[in-house]
Amino acid sequence: MTQDNSSQDGAAGQNGGGDLFNTAAGWVLFAAGLGLGLAILSGKYFHGDKPQRPEQLGYVIEGVADEGAGPAEVTMAEVLNTIPTAELIAAGEKAYAKCQSCHTIDAGGANGVGPNLAGSMGGAVAGHAGFAYSAELKALGGQWDWDKMDAWLKSPKSYVPGTKMSFAGLSKVEDRAAMAAYLNSKGANLPLPAFTPPAAETPVEGDAAAVEGEAPATPEGEAAPAA
Repeated sequence: MTQDNSSQDGAAGQNGGGDLFNTAAGWVLFAAGLGLGLAILSGKYFHGDKPQRPEQLGYVIEGVADEGAGPAEVTMAEVLNTIPTAELIAAGEKAYAKCQSCHTIDAGGANGVGPNLAGSMGGAVAGHAGFAYSAELKALGGQWDWDKMDAWLKSPKSYVPGTKMSFAGLSKVEDRAAMAAYLNSKGANLPLPAFTPPAAETPVEGDAAAVEGEAPATPEGEAAPAA
């Protein structure tokens, strides 16, 4: 009886061990299959087997072309040479109204908060007698030509840091040209600065064929008119 029980217990142990082995093997195969499936899936969507880097990083906005640099900035010389001087002087006289609280402009006028401006264009920088200019403006030196006046009227404090001039400046080149033209009419009459208009664009070869005298093609079956 004892031997029969022992043999039965041994058989049960062997069967239990076999079941445990089969279960473990099944889980191993399942894990391997799952891993293989995930690898294939990730490779399909993310190209993990052949990683590729875009040639140009960033987003591409459809409809926006790279046109390179924009048009050249308009200069004071261009404005002075393209708008009639009389119109500029008239516009400058109107703009000068905001300066009257600090400056006089007629010849022989007194200094105020700022110096008298008669003959300032073409005259020496910080050169009007009897006015206490800042050391920084005196250090600028030279004459008030078109370029200096353009930079000065655009932003006095940026052009000459430390100046006593409290005027904020004129951001538009047309306004600066008008003011400079008005100042120039008050005693200096400097010649206008040189300006060369930009050359016209050359047409692409083939676009001007009709202009050069080439007759348009005659449709098939239609005779060309006699000369």
